[in-house]
Amino acid sequence: MQKKISALGLDLGNKRIGVAGCDGTGLIATGLTTIKRTSFARDVAQLRELVQQRQVQILVVGLPYSLDGTIGPQAKKVQKLALRLSAALELPVEYEDERLTSLEAQELVKAEKQWHSGNKGIIDRKAAAIILQQWLDRRREGRGGDAETLQMRRCGDAERGR
Repeated sequence: MQKKISALGLDLGNKRIGVAGCDGTGLIATGLTTIKRTSFARDVAQLRELVQQRQVQILVVGLPYSLDGTIGPQAKKVQKLALRLSAALELPVEYEDERLTSLEAQELVKAEKQWHSGNKGIIDRKAAAIILQQWLDRRREGRGGDAETLQMRRCGDAERGR
């Protein structure tokens, strides 16, 4: 039996951050909010509030691999931001393959008849929930990722020799 987990799923974009959370059992991910990005400090402040409210233990960040599975410029940009957030929030971060999650989220929004041009925030939230749900399912089933598809870093571990 897995211990309880409190994770935040993040869909990091240039303009918005989709945020999802999970129930304490780690079974169900739900979209929580969308943060409109204005500055790193404000992003951190808003995320810190959620981290404290939900007693978050880990960040799960969607990594936009290229369709051929390589890490391209956008994925590197996401990794850099994720590591900055990890350090600022003093939480470990894990990456989850997010290829096509935004498209899947958009289709879900359309199916739920919530679609209109001004609701990109809903798509970001749903994408974050899909990313987190994939991570929860893989964790629950005991499937780990390989070194290229899953990377875990705790702030400062490299400096401490772990």
